[in-house]
Amino acid sequence: MIKVGVSGAMGKMGKEVVNAVCDSNDFELVCAVDVIGIETEICKDVRIMGDLKGAIEITKPDVIIDFTQPKYVFENAKICLENGVRPVIGTTGLTEEQIKTLKDITEKNNLGCFIAPNFSTGAVLMMKFAQMAAKYFDNAEIIEMHHNQKKDAPSGTAIKTAQMMAQENNCFTKGNCEETEIIHCSRGGSANANIHIHSVRMPGYMASQEVLFGSSGQILSIRHDSVDRKCYMPGVLLAAKYTAEHNEFVYGLDNIL
Repeated sequence: MIKVGVSGAMGKMGKEVVNAVCDSNDFELVCAVDVIGIETEICKDVRIMGDLKGAIEITKPDVIIDFTQPKYVFENAKICLENGVRPVIGTTGLTEEQIKTLKDITEKNNLGCFIAPNFSTGAVLMMKFAQMAAKYFDNAEIIEMHHNQKKDAPSGTAIKTAQMMAQENNCFTKGNCEETEIIHCSRGGSANANIHIHSVRMPGYMASQEVLFGSSGQILSIRHDSVDRKCYMPGVLLAAKYTAEHNEFVYGLDNIL
């Protein structure tokens, strides 16, 4: 039985993770951490604790699943790794430098660490299909759409998608004319290989992404929509099990599917 803690347990994703862990035969929920709802019973005999390091010292989990906020996630991950616990990180907003630092700490401490911009198998397939298509198109842009409570932009999924596409092609604005933005950033942000990423934040969305490819006479659109947070849970549990059993750093669910 793998002992699991959930950080950000009172959030929308955190509550789904708590339920998924409690319903699984492979895991035991031993702690739940959040800055709100302290002492609230969130699962049988498990109450919300306010301090991650204290929760680790008392309950000794094998894995901590983190769905907190961008401003907390890096320090949370370091606390886990420095105290012998393996983090599974679904919170986006980590910089490339922070990811490299976590990789170095993981390898130094001979632990497992898993970071995934998206735990939905459908979203992972969307990203892989976009990478495949990138070999055959010289023009592409990404539009990602989320609810208006998402704090970081662009999404981790969009960043990871651009990175994967850039492995197959080094420029996706070939043939474009010289542009003048009348309104700053109206063309979105420019990511790897000049891929423009457009971030939409609006109530009504949960998480959606469309990758557009164009060439003379044709448009290819690859899109994924998440409409219920339960779609992430199989991937979260798969990552937690993998991380508990392997001493390695993994970035992206696609690496273990």
